[in-house]
Amino acid sequence: MSTRVAEGQDRPASAGTALAFVAGFVDAAAFIALTGLFTAHVTGNFVLIGAELVTSSTGVFAKLLALPVFIGAVAAARILSLLLERRGSDALPWLLAVEAVLLAGFGLCGTLWSPIGAPDGVPALLVGMLAVAAMGLQNAIGRLSLGHLAPTTVMTVSVSQAVIDATDLALKTARNPGQTRARFVRLLPAIVAFAAGALIGALGVAQLSFACIGLPIVVLIALTVLAITPPAASNPTP
Repeated sequence: MSTRVAEGQDRPASAGTALAFVAGFVDAAAFIALTGLFTAHVTGNFVLIGAELVTSSTGVFAKLLALPVFIGAVAAARILSLLLERRGSDALPWLLAVEAVLLAGFGLCGTLWSPIGAPDGVPALLVGMLAVAAMGLQNAIGRLSLGHLAPTTVMTVSVSQAVIDATDLALKTARNPGQTRARFVRLLPAIVAFAAGALIGALGVAQLSFACIGLPIVVLIALTVLAITPPAASNPTP
């Protein structure tokens, strides 16, 4: 097993749960603050663009720009990860720190430029793309450093799998009940955390506007500190 994979396997499941909360929070807050811009999963923007064929709305350019920005953030995360690996450094704390900085920029610029104005105006585009870049980076983190944990940004597949597993367990039709139960237990906290984050993010942006982004930033800072802190070594019994 490679060093990177071995390190990833040491990450607690709580890290994935916390990141799912961050993704749900940011996605809901940005969606409300930026006139329907999805940041954590760009496929939603494709649906909204398609809706433009039969309806008239605003913010189309922002939704189109989200895809290349998202892709660029994932590529940048991969490049940074490779550079750090060559130096023998753990990429996870650095990636988490960069995500926190991007979200801080999102919150700061959004606060300074409020009211944002036109969804396709320069302020809205810059603020929105900072959030998209942060979520693109988090998607990359899930693949590069936390691949053994449940996905943290897109819940469709996770919800489907959790329902299938719950059904198999209830009907006693699971081929491997232990494996099915373990997978269900792995997926459920991330799903609940994403939903909770979306609810709190929506309430937060309604009450505090862009200042609410301070909560997911605090979560990311805590995860960064935990990622830097080496695990306690177990002392063998003499």
